[in-house]
Order: sequence, then C-alpha cells, then structure tokens
Amino acid sequence: MRILGISAFYHDSAAALIEDGRIVAAAQEERFTRKKHDPSFPANALAYCLAEAGCGMADVDHVVFYDKPFLKFERLLETYLATSPRGFRSFRMAMPLWIKEKLFQKNLLRKHLGKLAGSKEWSGSLLFSEHHLAHAASAFFPSPFASAAVLTMDGVGEWCTTSLGLGRGNSLEIIKEIRFPHSLGLLYSAFTYYTGFKVNSGEYKLMGLAPYGRPRFAQTILDNLIDLKDDGSFRVDQRYFDYCTGLTMTSPAFHRLFGAEPRKPETPLTQREMDLAASIQAVTEEVVLKLARFARQETGERHLCLAGGVALNCVANGKLLKNRIFDDIWIQPAAGDAGGAVGAALAAWHGHLGKDRLANGRDGMAGAYLGPAYGQGEIERRLAAAGAVYKVLSDSEIIADTVEGLVQGKAVGWMQGRMEFGPRALGGRSILGDPRSPTMQKTLNLKVKYRESFRPFAPSVRREDVAEWFDIDTDSPYMLLVGDVLDRRRLPLGPDEGALFGIDRLNAPRSEIPAVTHVDYSARVQTVHHDTNPRYWELLSAFKQRTGCPVLVNTSFNVRGEPIVCTPEDAFRCFMGTEIECLVVGNCFLRKEDQPSALRQDYKECFELD
Repeated sequence: MRILGISAFYHDSAAALIEDGRIVAAAQEERFTRKKHDPSFPANALAYCLAEAGCGMADVDHVVFYDKPFLKFERLLETYLATSPRGFRSFRMAMPLWIKEKLFQKNLLRKHLGKLAGSKEWSGSLLFSEHHLAHAASAFFPSPFASAAVLTMDGVGEWCTTSLGLGRGNSLEIIKEIRFPHSLGLLYSAFTYYTGFKVNSGEYKLMGLAPYGRPRFAQTILDNLIDLKDDGSFRVDQRYFDYCTGLTMTSPAFHRLFGAEPRKPETPLTQREMDLAASIQAVTEEVVLKLARFARQETGERHLCLAGGVALNCVANGKLLKNRIFDDIWIQPAAGDAGGAVGAALAAWHGHLGKDRLANGRDGMAGAYLGPAYGQGEIERRLAAAGAVYKVLSDSEIIADTVEGLVQGKAVGWMQGRMEFGPRALGGRSILGDPRSPTMQKTLNLKVKYRESFRPFAPSVRREDVAEWFDIDTDSPYMLLVGDVLDRRRLPLGPDEGALFGIDRLNAPRSEIPAVTHVDYSARVQTVHHDTNPRYWELLSAFKQRTGCPVLVNTSFNVRGEPIVCTPEDAFRCFMGTEIECLVVGNCFLRKEDQPSALRQDYKECFELD
C-alpha cells in the first residue's frame, strides 16, 4: 500500500511517499524549483517520489494533506473578529486568497494531483491530518522508541502552537496543547524580525548570534512578554505583538519596551542585537526544559520525541540532553513544515488504517537520505553537457584526492548519493573543509557561502570518535544536538583575546578544530554512521588516518538564499559561481583551475537574500 503525504501553501512545501509503512522518498519542492522555502504545490517533489517508487498516481491508495484548512480559516476569522477593527487591513488582504483558493483546497489539491495522473481531477482517497498531529507523527513513528512522550512546538498550525502527545506502539494521542496566539515559535520569530532577520528563515541566524551576547533582556522578556508557569505552559501578552492582526511581528509597545525600532535588514549588527539574541535564546531554553519536565511527569515515559520548527533549535535540544530529563531524545530531521508531509502519511498509515510499526533499527528516516540520487553514467553525461572538465576516479582514488584537497586547505563541494530531506546537509550535498584551519570559518562564510561572518559551521565526526572530541556520547545523525568541545581539545586564550566582546571574539582560535568551535566552545555535532552513509564515513576515516583528526567542517552545498543543490548541474553552477576549489560528484573529480573560464559566474547576486 502506498500513501503520499503533502505539505504545501505556507512555506517549505514537500512531498513524501510511504510504502507499506516504510518511507521510500521525501523531498522539498525548493530543491527542484530553486526557490528558497517554495510554498507552492510540490508537483516536482511528488513526481520525484512517484518515480523513486516506480509507480504512478493510479498506484497510490491515499493522499494526505498536513493540516485542515477549515480549522485554520476558523482561527483566522475568530482572531479578526476578536480584534476588530484593528486587523481590518490584514483581514482585507487575506480574505480574497482564502475565498478564491484555500477554502476550496480539496478541489485545488485534486486538480493538481490530476495533472500528475494525466487527468482533469484525481478521484482517489484524499485525507487531511491536523497540523500538530502530523508533526507528532513525524517525530514518534520513525523514532526508535516503542513508546515516548512527544513534544511539538512551532508558530501555529490550525489553532495549536504547542502539543504534548503520548506514543505507544502504533497509537499516538495528543493529550495537552497550547493554542494560538500563545506561541513559543512566534515569540522567537518576533525577535528574529526585530533584530533584522527574515521570519521563517532567519531563526537559525538568531540562534547562531546568541553566543556573542549576554542575556541581559531575558528578565524583561519574562516580566513583560511571556507569563511562564512551572509546568511550561505560558501566555504571551499580545499588546507587544502584531502577528494576530497586523502585517509585522512586533508592535510599537514592543519597540518602546526595548528602546528602539526594529533593526533594518543588512545594516551592521551591534552588541544590542547580540544581547537580544542571547536573551530570547535563554528564555526559549527555559520554556523547553519546563515543558520537557512536565512531559516526563505527565506521561511517565523515559523517551522523548520532538518536532515542529522550535525543535530545530539545536542549542535548546543540547541543553535538554544535558539535563537528562529523559533517558534519550529523538528529533525529526525535517522538524519544520516539510516534515509534515512524512507525518501526515504516517498518521494515516498507523492512525487511520491501524497498521503496526516496522522495526526501524536506529530510526526510520534512513539517515534523512530520502531525495534523488544519480548514477555514475548520468553524472558524467550531465556534467559533460554543462561543459565541465572532470576526471573519473576509482572509489579509493576519489577518497584520497578529496583528502588531499582538504589537507591543502581547499573548500570541497561534495555531492554523493541521495539528497537529504530537511534543512541540513549531512554529507550528501555538502561543502567540506579542514576544521583545523583557523581561517576556514571566515573563508567559507565570506568567499564561498556569501553570508554573515558570525555564523558558525558544524562538525561531522565518525560516531565512534564523537566522545573523543565533544562532550556528548550519543547518536546525533541529523545535526540537531549541540555539545561543547572537550576541555582537552581547547586552546588557552591570551589576555587580549579573553577580553574581546561581540563579533571580535570570532578572531580568537578556541580549540584544535577552530573552524567548527563557536565562541562559547559549542558545536552543532553530526555523527556519521557507516550503515547510512558509508562513503562519507570512509572520507572521515581517511582524513583521520592522514591528520589524526576524524572531524570535517560540513555546511550545506549552496550560497545564501539558494536552496541546497539537488542535481549535478546545480552543484557545477554553484562550484563555478563561488570560490569552492574542488568538486566531487559521484566518482567525478573537478578542479576549478581546469574549468573553462567562460563558465565562471558571479553567484553573489543570483539569489534573493534570506
């Protein structure tokens, strides 16, 4: 039996296909359209999923959408009525789209699915899952746990913003929830907006900026913005926000409270923005820890599963792990809305159809390598058609030449196997570098990624070596846990370096692997496992044998504002538009100096800034 899950029409549209309970394929639409966070119907992602399964729409038993449009419309109407006439402008802008399309989403979906089926309208079984149930299902059902507490936290679904679920076997029940407008995700996004970053994409930047600051506004937030109870429940004072009825996130009262208007995007960052980031990060961590303690007490479960956009806050996840509230935690790698496609399909399989779970081993996400892959012959044809000059090497040669490039301090584009599902590159579509280099972090940010210099990079490390370098000794295959670099790997700071503040702290090497050590000695760790990505594991092994270091810098293969590369052509374009010096696609090895100069391009201006 085949079930298609769809997430669409808000941001990060995606499709997923499960076959007899196993996730066969999943991908975000942005990877095909090359439009970051593409919200449109995921026609390309769906076509890929069907091709990967070797079937057509006629072979699909159910299609499941990840939320319920009528419930969402009800929330919109009730919110506007409760706050009228203040929200009339926003109401006037939203209603035409709802009346034209969203209220008739069932018909719209059938028409889009019909195009895939080669007909006017698809007439098969179309189901709708509640948004937070889809998140919870994406977290629990692929997890390795027989039973677990399940926390979902995001901006808002239909009404729910935070939920506590209980998963046992093939059953999943939501037992507690917090409802709109009281939202931890929207509170964090309000600070994203206020500090000059883009909502729904800049939250990562706010989290990365936090270690440069001091949480001097944390008490102001707790005293004024959020009434936080001991059980983790909370209420958000709407006087300070404008997301219910307005067209911005924060209100004039918010600006008066913090003493300034929102920072204009792309203007210089000041210590104030760093302190604001540190403050909202500290409050978020406090809320998450209280929610987790309540979840443990309420359910009695020893394991915890997480999903929803807030679950992508890997710093909060790391604090949760360190506090040992639960014996173990598992986080859906596509924790945001894209993962709702997986969750909707699994909710139908287990909840609607009552099917048993499969034995998953580590988990059911296959390392998140659920996107397209390209055979060696196809890679060669595509690269040749793009005008690329490459050498075809044996398996051992491709590893050896890549290690040589890394040791020479080069940035290496690495495209291997299936593309990752979710926001993180995990060794399938990555840019790699030597973590021992004191200049690699700044070089990758400014000359390769074309992004803000303060943003940290993640280390990939073999699972068996992680405890030798970081203070965590657990699986972290999806780069969703932060741990500290071990004391013995740290470098002493001189008196001048220790006195630095803000962004200036970036210039002081802090460990044996400075390119992946943040200014507070933290690192967003990815453990690499031989069974899910053998080639990447072998590369790390060879780098360790050559250098004694089993760690590599791993960042997503894209530039700022660009979706992660999907095809060999995408990889070659990014290679030719940046200062990446080597490109490895399958067994093809490319050096920048060998490429026709006419194919060089200025990639800086190709994508809208995120």
